[in-house]
Amino acid sequence: METTNITYTQVQVSPLSTMLNHSDGMYGNYGGAYVPPVLIEPLAKLAEAFDREVRNESFQKEFVHYLKTYVGRPSPLYYARRLSEHIGSTIYLKREDLNHTGAHKINNTIGQIILAKRMGAKEIIAETGAGQHGVATATAAALMGIPCKVFMGAIDVERQALNVRRMKLLGAEVIATDLGTKTLKDAVDAALGYYIEHPDSYYLLGSQVGPHPYPRMVGYFQSVIGQEARAQILNAEGRLPQSIFACVGGGSNAIGLFSGFLEDVEVEIFGAEGGGKATLENTAATLSLGKPAVFQGTYSYCLVDADGNPVESHSIAAGLDYPGISPQHAYLMDKGRANYFPVTDDEALEGYKLLSHLEGIIPAVESSHAVALAAKMLKGKGDLAVVNLSGRGDKDVERELE
Repeated sequence: METTNITYTQVQVSPLSTMLNHSDGMYGNYGGAYVPPVLIEPLAKLAEAFDREVRNESFQKEFVHYLKTYVGRPSPLYYARRLSEHIGSTIYLKREDLNHTGAHKINNTIGQIILAKRMGAKEIIAETGAGQHGVATATAAALMGIPCKVFMGAIDVERQALNVRRMKLLGAEVIATDLGTKTLKDAVDAALGYYIEHPDSYYLLGSQVGPHPYPRMVGYFQSVIGQEARAQILNAEGRLPQSIFACVGGGSNAIGLFSGFLEDVEVEIFGAEGGGKATLENTAATLSLGKPAVFQGTYSYCLVDADGNPVESHSIAAGLDYPGISPQHAYLMDKGRANYFPVTDDEALEGYKLLSHLEGIIPAVESSHAVALAAKMLKGKGDLAVVNLSGRGDKDVERELE
């Protein structure tokens, strides 16, 4: 596997990253572009522009420039001493919560906004659940001076009010949707509907889902997480971890971390899904309980009813409250390369409190799922592990999480 030498004073994203494979948009049997005819040409142009620009030295320089000077990369790999002592394993946290805007989402929005600018975009549209992608998109759009619309489920507008205020302050128009469950799935539906009516807009999709080329693009822009983490753990410990952990909703922060270790077969990979109330009717554990289906432009696992229709998902974490999943995660599960487990709302809250109390780090409730899964699986094992802390928990403090 080609690796990239990354130190604490430099950031590199290899234009030859393995995340640039799958140029046809397929991950085994999963992926593809299942879209109305009106979107076929815009998506083909997007795929062509992405392939051209990521191999362009000026694009790479601009991307790395903003990652370093604006986002604040590389994000640190932090040895969580008290958490490690409590669990009985050596645990490092990949601190994506310390990025500008407080989450991993900014890596992707910076990459895509540079692409959008080079494509001559006049308007940016996006969807958001927890609000982190919405904030990151509004931030990137403000940076480049491009008008921005962010679609958000009405329920998420209420439970992520702080991020709504941040988006508006950044100049974005936040459009609440009352469709369906009024959560992330419905925000994606609303954004896709607008995109179908306005195909000249640039749809800056936030997770590793949707039609090709989005899973490939998002996976590439987030691969900086895994590239850094691999170099950093080797620098800190002189060896690779026995296991790595990340929360999984659509799958972008997880594939970002996983991508750095996919060829290291000795490293076990674990994804923590939103288990909700631990029943099929109250869960967002797509890979654990779903079935392959076409959903929102791609073929992957989805929570479906007996007739194969998507069902409502539930998670205390708005960013995990989604019935679909990245086609690459579906592929990795079927291959046996990655393992995915549901983490209930109550377990996630325990992880939320545990990290806050022991390390003075308040994680996003999404990231708390990964903390909880790591705490459960690593108890007393003495292993070396990396947990991706995908975002900070400021947005969740005012909620009823006590």
